[in-house]
Amino acid sequence: MVLQRTRYERLQRQLGDQVQPVVDGPWKRRSLGALSLLLGFFLGSNLTTYYLEKIGQRPVVVLVLVLLIEVVVRMRTRVQSAPWPLGWVLLDNLRIGVVYAVVLEAYKLGS
Repeated sequence: MVLQRTRYERLQRQLGDQVQPVVDGPWKRRSLGALSLLLGFFLGSNLTTYYLEKIGQRPVVVLVLVLLIEVVVRMRTRVQSAPWPLGWVLLDNLRIGVVYAVVLEAYKLGS
């Protein structure tokens, strides 16, 4: 069945084109990407708590974390995005996991 050319069909096609590289490809790349995402979440949730107890100042810990994340984003923009090297995929997924953990922690604390 052929879909008509509508805005909704175009949106579906664009979303499919964005999701396809994530679910398509070698299993090694996909599984390492998922593991780095989970590791980033683990590090983000545990390191902020550990350093919060050790230093005692939440803004300093979050500021350092945001600065590190911004450095990774700035470095990432200089890499060609056509076939991303596996190391950059892992680093980017690690960054996304850390950001998710910090946002989730802030949501839980109500701030």
